[in-house]
Amino acid sequence: MSTCNHPASQAEMPAAEGQLAPLDQVHAGKTVRIRQLCATPEVSCRLREIGFCEGQIIRLIACHTNIICQVCQARLALNNALARMILVEETWAV
Repeated sequence: MSTCNHPASQAEMPAAEGQLAPLDQVHAGKTVRIRQLCATPEVSCRLREIGFCEGQIIRLIACHTNIICQVCQARLALNNALARMILVEETWAV
């Protein structure tokens, strides 16, 4: 069961300042802040364990078959299904 309650229309828009979007909709090179995890409690717990926590700033390195992010000085890859469960907003952080 998903714990997410965002409107479907936001799921198709790239993250903009103050707007939530799934991580798989963000373009490579963008810096974003994680705002909400829309996954089962077990998956959300595992995402937090590897650094994808609410409030965490991450940078997208590549968006090809997998989503590659820089999180806490490490590069991690997620598949599109997992990336879709992470709602983010664009930030101006470096």
